[in-house]
Amino acid sequence: MQRAIEKRGIPTVSITVALDVTKHIKPPRAVFVPFMMGHHFGVPFHAELQRQIISEALDFLMTAKVSGEVKMPPLTWAQARREGKIIEERLKSEN
Repeated sequence: MQRAIEKRGIPTVSITVALDVTKHIKPPRAVFVPFMMGHHFGVPFHAELQRQIISEALDFLMTAKVSGEVKMPPLTWAQARREGKIIEERLKSEN
């Protein structure tokens, strides 16, 4: 699908959690986040992290040099979960 969209002149970027599959398929552009499957944007309610991932992807549309390039921002699942637990606790205490 991504290649078909690109053929029409619209640049695309994938956000992936499966680096091995992404390297095999070689989409035009991809941002790899080292999170669990199904958690491409981190944890619930972590708007700052979600914005960061979207910003990384949009920025990569402008900076990728070659087709198949994969950007790996400095993110970790452990940090996302720690921050997510803090956010969840704060939301519970507000209610």
